[in-house]
Amino acid sequence: MIEELSRLGYKEHKNLEISYYSLAHYEGRAFHIWETHKDQGYRIVFVNGTIATRAFKQLVFNSPSVNVVFGNITDPVGEGVIDDFISPPKANFTGVSYPVKVDDRFRFIRRVMPTAKIFAIIYADMPQAHSYKKWVENMLNLQEFKDIKIIFRKVKFVKSEGGHKRMASFAKEHILELNEIVDAFISSNDMMGGQKPFAEIVYKHATKPLIGLGKNDVMDSWGATASIYPSLIWGGKKAARMIKRLFEGESIKNIIPVWPATGIAIDLVKAKKFGLNIPNDVIEEAGDNIIK
Repeated sequence: MIEELSRLGYKEHKNLEISYYSLAHYEGRAFHIWETHKDQGYRIVFVNGTIATRAFKQLVFNSPSVNVVFGNITDPVGEGVIDDFISPPKANFTGVSYPVKVDDRFRFIRRVMPTAKIFAIIYADMPQAHSYKKWVENMLNLQEFKDIKIIFRKVKFVKSEGGHKRMASFAKEHILELNEIVDAFISSNDMMGGQKPFAEIVYKHATKPLIGLGKNDVMDSWGATASIYPSLIWGGKKAARMIKRLFEGESIKNIIPVWPATGIAIDLVKAKKFGLNIPNDVIEEAGDNIIK
């Protein structure tokens, strides 16, 4: 996002000043940060993720003095900051959501594993995971997916920067429990599911493939066999273009929030190990995102 802003003429330390703050997954930190720094004249707040978006909704929703651009949030509609992805923003929030649409993700899984019917989703007890679980449950009501069964298991949410490692270790017991029952594991859309330790622990302890959440799950050999992922580069550039429009005086009401662009990645070595025959059209679509 910052690189794209620079390309668009907004260069940090020249005509662009940015202050960085980390919540470390503690929503309450946002209140202290904003109370301490809100009078410094910020025109835009960029919030990264569900927890940050939720916190700033409580702080500045409908405030006339600041606009908020979000990125990497699972469910901005469920969080109440927008109504949908086709209407003008209802308040002072817009941006780019994180996940691939659930229907599209499962259609991709069908292409990769056409005979698979039973899947496990092990998720962290945090807001974005609960939203994602609800989306999956709603999807299962569609006729197209009536033959699919999802087994959910929850692990305790561990706050802190390294909490995803602890949560991944908690997931081990569920991996061992479900391994003989399911056809595949699916990474949940949360802080645990999107990180390396979870993919690694599934690959270490399961004899079934993992469908990852991001590109790195596959291309950096974390442990996933395949993934349809949101393009973070595209999302960063899109957020930058939204911010540019706001800097230049355009109303946030004109800047409609968007779903991310997507890509796919395949590890053909792992696919062979798990007995998957990846169709040629999937391989062609993945382009360079293939491990052979």
